[in-house]
Amino acid sequence: MTTTGIATLDHAPQVFAEWLNELSDDLGFPKPRAYVLLHETLHAIRDFLPVDEAADLAAQLPVLVRGVYFEGWNPSKTPAKRRNKSDLIERVSSRFQKEPLDDPDRAVAAVIDLLRRHVSWGEFEQVKHAMRKPVQELWE
Repeated sequence: MTTTGIATLDHAPQVFAEWLNELSDDLGFPKPRAYVLLHETLHAIRDFLPVDEAADLAAQLPVLVRGVYFEGWNPSKTPAKRRNKSDLIERVSSRFQKEPLDDPDRAVAAVIDLLRRHVSWGEFEQVKHAMRKPVQELWE
């Protein structure tokens, strides 16, 4: 494997794999399905947050996870106008049309729990409280 000599970059694929493996194990999903769930849930969370809070959360994500998080982001369109729990679940579920999620709430909550394990408690709580009350149920 070619290395850059920059520890953060050389270690980034391993860290990303650890996140993906944790999520895959938590839900019993194959890794490609876990990746789509991680991708879609991170994007939904990002788009439900005010720009400053979205950036604060990103600062605590590992390099490759941060790249997935920011992919396609248009800050001028955030926070999304519709930000209820059903909107978040529907947005994530829409990527699973061919093989729907058995329990979309549990799947999204698993990504949120992954964040709980990997970002600071203070940042996790700030993200939670930046969400509307019904969405905060997913953080419980």
